[in-house]
Amino acid sequence: MSKQIVLIDCPDAKGLVYNITKVIYDLGLNIISNHEFVDSNSGYFLMRTVLEGSHPEEPFRKKLTDVLPEEANIRLSALRKKPVVILATKETHCLGDLLLRNADNELACDIKAVISNHDSLRKLTESFNIPYHYISAEAYSREEHEQKILACLNDYEPEYLVLAKYMRIFTPGFIKHYPYRIINIHHSFLPAFIGASPYQQAFERGVKIIGSTSHFVTENLDEGPIIVQDVIPVNHTFTAAGMARAGRDIEKNVLAKSLKLVLENRVFIYKDKTIVFD
Repeated sequence: MSKQIVLIDCPDAKGLVYNITKVIYDLGLNIISNHEFVDSNSGYFLMRTVLEGSHPEEPFRKKLTDVLPEEANIRLSALRKKPVVILATKETHCLGDLLLRNADNELACDIKAVISNHDSLRKLTESFNIPYHYISAEAYSREEHEQKILACLNDYEPEYLVLAKYMRIFTPGFIKHYPYRIINIHHSFLPAFIGASPYQQAFERGVKIIGSTSHFVTENLDEGPIIVQDVIPVNHTFTAAGMARAGRDIEKNVLAKSLKLVLENRVFIYKDKTIVFD
């Protein structure tokens, strides 16, 4: 039997859950799982429901609209694999992990291609039968380079872009093509240890935890809504290289988890932050 996801967000009102679930029941659909949350500060309601069964979308949407506040946002999504393009530079750990998970059907995505500003990841990518596009940034302005990337992306029409340690900063003009549809990963030392060699800097300062943050890319560098964060303990026995190895493990795990959550429609963006139903 087919499954679909219903995503609703709106100002809170009395009886919302009852009214929504009654519409679902009256249409003969079955609720498999349900999560809801009300932000107590603003009185805003968010709900994610997985249904079993099928019903024409427009009549379903109309019945939900009739019982919800005028400002309600309703999204109906079939459970399906979503097209994704990965951008990477030279590091293999995040890209390789995503390619392997994709091959094992762990993620609800279809990786259409990998784009890189270097040619060093071609062999890894093509070993998974994924197209690889080397688009050098040499001799081009940032805007010219991004136009070449956009032209390549147009051939694949991805729903999401994943920056698997892609070491270039996008201009606001590029980001506007994929609002809240670009997922990035970085170490969680920011802003403490910025620039090159963050793990060497952390080692020299004797840090006791290292971590990673995934977030949506916005025009404000590394300030987009956070999706997933995690940390692991380290101590004086770790060298800078050991910290970097541990950091790569946590980076790839955080990126994979965040992508899984986004692909399964478990992430709402609300007031520059996320509500995550995991």
